[in-house]
Amino acid sequence: MRLAALLVLCGVSVTGWGAPPIQVQVPRTALGPAELAVIVNDSDPLSRRIGAYYARRRRIPADNVIHVRFPPGRPVMNPREFRALRAVVEAITPKRVQAYALTWAAPYRVGCMSITTAFAAGYNPLFCAAGCRPTRFDPYFDSESRHPYRDFGIRPTMALAGTTFAAVKALIDRGIAADHTFPGGTAYLVSTGDKTRNVRARFYPRILRMLRGHLRAREVHTDYLTHRDDILFYFTGRSTVPGLDTDRFLPGAIADHLTSTGGALTTTHQMSSLRWLDAGAAGSYGTVVEPCNFPEKFPNPGIVIRRYLQGETLIEAYWKSVAWPGQGIFIGAPLTRPFGAYRIVHRAGGRVLDLEALPAGRRYRLLAAPGRDGPYHVVRTFRGTGWPSALRLPRPVARAYRVIAAPAVPSDAPPTGPRR
Repeated sequence: MRLAALLVLCGVSVTGWGAPPIQVQVPRTALGPAELAVIVNDSDPLSRRIGAYYARRRRIPADNVIHVRFPPGRPVMNPREFRALRAVVEAITPKRVQAYALTWAAPYRVGCMSITTAFAAGYNPLFCAAGCRPTRFDPYFDSESRHPYRDFGIRPTMALAGTTFAAVKALIDRGIAADHTFPGGTAYLVSTGDKTRNVRARFYPRILRMLRGHLRAREVHTDYLTHRDDILFYFTGRSTVPGLDTDRFLPGAIADHLTSTGGALTTTHQMSSLRWLDAGAAGSYGTVVEPCNFPEKFPNPGIVIRRYLQGETLIEAYWKSVAWPGQGIFIGAPLTRPFGAYRIVHRAGGRVLDLEALPAGRRYRLLAAPGRDGPYHVVRTFRGTGWPSALRLPRPVARAYRVIAAPAVPSDAPPTGPRR
């Protein structure tokens, strides 16, 4: 299994403040900077500035920054123009790239499709619908794929969208600040009196059962939230959502509202999905044309929450939650990953390794060494649970650890789970 080396600086070291940091290697389970390409419109000064800042902050390889030119600011791009533009982008995209980040809020639409799905899968009228009809299914939906382009021929796309550089810079910085923090907070599942837009409420009881013991979650029967300071997820159904200026979103938060044209970012007569980002969320979603209230055309809250908590990036978790994404735009900071990788914290008199979710049922070994180059020895074995785990580190604490898949064992061997 491929390993990704990550460096964590502990707040208090074993031998004092000047001691070397503890190093941990964990299995690679999500997209990284080398697999994301940033598309910049050189005709748009704001796009250029966003692209340069994001590439620098996220350490995107230089050849993953793709420059194009087209008239900026129009809400809708002609499909013929878009096909020529995408052909240029595809021709110079490095083969390793699995996803795209756009650096503008407009255009947000191509013909009858969202621009993010058009970049991901190409312009295709099957992703559109005249009236209340189903649209094309996305095979990436709720899949275990770590390589969507290799597996399905699509590159999930998210727009680093905003109307000012200050707003997008704040979005990017919040996403980076959220990484590997394993935040607490609450998932708010808001059930409103708007029956047409409240269709996702049918999922809420199952989501509450799923999250029991993993994350605080509340189904709230109100039209909107006010004065909440612990929002990690906020899903609702309304054309507009008041009260956002009284709420506090935790770094890495996801929020969206099911309505007709929230994804018409700069022209909607309803609430623009950009409002969620301005309020402090790391990601949001909205439809760019009238989709009717098919739940399949909007994020399934249970899927995006589960996959986000299991360590996927924002772009992966959000994309996998929408079965019919043709009419919806994904916006936010794509590589945000609050529950990915690991952190080392003091807890109950010792040090604990908070570890991202590893596949349920598989056995793993925790190895320790005096330094990154070894020699390593096994300090414990444990089973993946499909959810983040907490592993107590033995004393004395070593300077380097590795988490690796363990050899297969007979099915009747006793399980050894992580200790909290």
